[in-house]
Amino acid sequence: MKVCDILNSSKKPLFTFELLPPLKGHTLESIFKSTEKLMKYSPSYINITNHQNEVIYEETESKIIRKTVRKRPGTIGIAAALQYKFNIPTVPHLICAGMSDLEIENTLVELNFLGIDNVFALRGDPPHGERKFIPCENGYSHSLKMIKQIENLNKGVYLDKSIKDPVSSDFCIGVAGYPEKHFEAANLDIDIEYLKMKQAAGAAYIVTQLFFDNKKYFSFVEKCRKNGITIPIIPGIKPIARKVHLTTIPTTFSVDIPMQLYELVNKAKDIKEIREIGIWWSIEQVKELIAYGVPGIHFYTIGSINSVDKIVEATF
Repeated sequence: MKVCDILNSSKKPLFTFELLPPLKGHTLESIFKSTEKLMKYSPSYINITNHQNEVIYEETESKIIRKTVRKRPGTIGIAAALQYKFNIPTVPHLICAGMSDLEIENTLVELNFLGIDNVFALRGDPPHGERKFIPCENGYSHSLKMIKQIENLNKGVYLDKSIKDPVSSDFCIGVAGYPEKHFEAANLDIDIEYLKMKQAAGAAYIVTQLFFDNKKYFSFVEKCRKNGITIPIIPGIKPIARKVHLTTIPTTFSVDIPMQLYELVNKAKDIKEIREIGIWWSIEQVKELIAYGVPGIHFYTIGSINSVDKIVEATF
């Protein structure tokens, strides 16, 4: 079932969450256990993150060798395994990073064959240790072009012109939104204009970057609506679980941590107390968001499955 259809037919806020593929050399058991833990709350769908290959350099006696390493498997197999094991829609992330336009088409064809009709379109991050994003040959600098490619496929327009009587796909496309703006955007207004172009290109709904101040989300939604963005905007939530998050989360995601939350976590005596604070803060966030009338709550579960379990139990 497509996410857009779920959103249109739901009479209450959706509960959804996101999973990280296991590292190469491990099995799907960790993914299955995480999913099983949250299935009791009847999630509407599950997102699967995607990560581009990493480049490493090995120095020998005579030269430096450049190698491409994939630390985590792609999302296709994991999305299919989860969808068929748990009979739940999955939403694999599709990223521009490290993929050519033809590789994107081939991935979409595989997903279509597997009966997966949802994708989450992202540009992706620069390689580890680099700030600037550089597309690969015949790749895209922005997710907007990839969204247009997906929509073309939905109309039966393939890059491979040798295909006779091509069948149209029927993907529902989700995209990311940034209540505190994308770190590369000059300002929030420009970021919202770009988001509006994604809607025009075929995006059916938005999931926001994580945030800890609901006022940032409310203001973001208001600005989006004033600028003609009409598709659902689902807030993304991640509970703080460690003291190091006070510095790594603002650096990684370019978001602010409210002073009250910062002081509580900073003064906490141990990791158990920090997790309890993170759970409490997220519960209060979710309660207020649901009262506001959000279409759903999307949880970033990486490293926080147990915390998310408690938050959902208290709010859904």
